[in-house]
Amino acid sequence: MGKTMRAISPRMVNWAREGRKPSAIEVREMFEQLGTTYIKLGQLIASSPSIFPADYVEAFQDCLDNVAPIAFSDLLRVMQGDLDAPIDSLFSSIDPEPLASASIAQVHAATLINGEEVVIKVQKPGVATIISTDMNAIFLMSRLAEIISPSLSKGSITDMVAALYQSMSDECDFRKEADNLEIFTRFLQDECITEVTAPRVYRHASSKKVLTMERFEGVSLTDYDKLSNYTDDPATLLFSGMNTWIASLTKCEVFHADLHGGNIMLLTDGRLGFIDFGMVGKIEADAWQAISALMHGLNAGDYRQVANAMVEVGMTAKVVNTEQLTADLENLLKQTNRFDHNHEKQMASDVNPLLLDLAELGKSHGIRLPASFTLLLKQFLYFDRYIQQLLPDMDIFSDSRVHF
Repeated sequence: MGKTMRAISPRMVNWAREGRKPSAIEVREMFEQLGTTYIKLGQLIASSPSIFPADYVEAFQDCLDNVAPIAFSDLLRVMQGDLDAPIDSLFSSIDPEPLASASIAQVHAATLINGEEVVIKVQKPGVATIISTDMNAIFLMSRLAEIISPSLSKGSITDMVAALYQSMSDECDFRKEADNLEIFTRFLQDECITEVTAPRVYRHASSKKVLTMERFEGVSLTDYDKLSNYTDDPATLLFSGMNTWIASLTKCEVFHADLHGGNIMLLTDGRLGFIDFGMVGKIEADAWQAISALMHGLNAGDYRQVANAMVEVGMTAKVVNTEQLTADLENLLKQTNRFDHNHEKQMASDVNPLLLDLAELGKSHGIRLPASFTLLLKQFLYFDRYIQQLLPDMDIFSDSRVHF
């Protein structure tokens, strides 16, 4: 708490001296500098338009989890203390230069004793303690905010903070990520899906703070200039990846909940590789049906279907006037031309502003859209961005090649 206040206080003094409130972007930049816990909190804000102001939701879309690497010797000490066997009995070599560095962990290339090329994800020292300390402070502040501000429903923020703490605790246990990888791999096998894959886990060289996985060779899905070196038809492969992910929503115990460009690779053998299963989600079949109905209603311009789906998927403590909600949706969405099929790509390219508008309208009717809805829609937004680079005229919500 003291460290956090020392980081925040100078900024607060400057803002007070200037007689103004900080902008949402300034708060985001401060969160990124505060590190692990606050970066994750910023990502929660970006996914919660039903709770936080629109300018904050927009600003925190770009909350970055790229941090400076720490010394390799510090990671070696973590590995030595957490693995069940001596490092030199597991690995013939480990590259001291990291492939990636995030707030919770750092990734290095390595070679197993048997010669297999792998990557090692190693938790940074003290991360779990930092998260626990920060989250206690954030929980206290969120509880005070709910008491002070009557516009916030009781538990609306603290419940989300508690859920975030559980999610971050899970991210700090790499055995759970290993479980997620193996669950997803079994799903691919059970569904006979061969175009998509996930890294193999090497359990004998993994632990709570160390995750050793198969190393994939290829390029990021957003490295558009290089995609043609690996396949003649990246768009078709992308459809396979998207349909695989959609199928996982109802046929797999978990779905990948962080499909930004760095987490989908086009491999040298022509397959798509899904990586980094630290953030996953779960959804009940009836919730998915409501979310799917909402998205289809948006695409078809069916205001009543959208209203019914919002009531079905949302959380509310009162009876919703569906007729009035339908009329308000029609007024809102016609004003923005989002159902004007002369501008049919506008809806897909404006998913986040649309989500903010729906969340605000929902709040006025006593509906709070759950985080799972935003989480799912954000993954569709990722896919839409990838597809727009390859097939600019395609509409992700109505194309027959997408299997809802």
